[in-house]
Amino acid sequence: MTTSWSTLDTPIGPFTALVDDDGAVLASGWTAELAALTAVVSPGLRPGAPRRFTDLGPVTAAVRKYHDGDLAAIEEIPVRQRSGAFLQHAWEVLRTVPANSPVTYTEFAALAGRPAAVRAAASACARNAAALFVPCHRVLRTDGTLGGFRWGLDVKRALLAHESPTDDQGRSRA
Repeated sequence: MTTSWSTLDTPIGPFTALVDDDGAVLASGWTAELAALTAVVSPGLRPGAPRRFTDLGPVTAAVRKYHDGDLAAIEEIPVRQRSGAFLQHAWEVLRTVPANSPVTYTEFAALAGRPAAVRAAASACARNAAALFVPCHRVLRTDGTLGGFRWGLDVKRALLAHESPTDDQGRSRA
């Protein structure tokens, strides 16, 4: 398997993506450290010696467009993660949670078809290697607080604010 990686500056901080030779994202997040990403890739998908590029084509374009306000730009980028059946399904379900419509862990569990499996739903978020493309930042605690996020609560807060249709004073951005 041939893999490539790149780090680009975003308004939220450095964002790195690790991409398979067919363009599928294996891991991504707000870090400049490749090792932080390779560590969370499923062992069967873990790359040997990824090549560094300044541009990953469609992946880089989607990240830039997302940060420029085209929130749907990330939706068409393929993602490849491996785990058990529930986690695989839960990650697919996360990709259907629209921007500016966060769900609670309880709602996410129900969307994934296992309403009583709230902890398993939270585990899907925690084990998600492809942040942004599998938008686990859109899952909140039942009381509306942020919960956890691998890349930090400041990043999660910034992503949710970026996806909000209003500014901090409640005015429409449209």
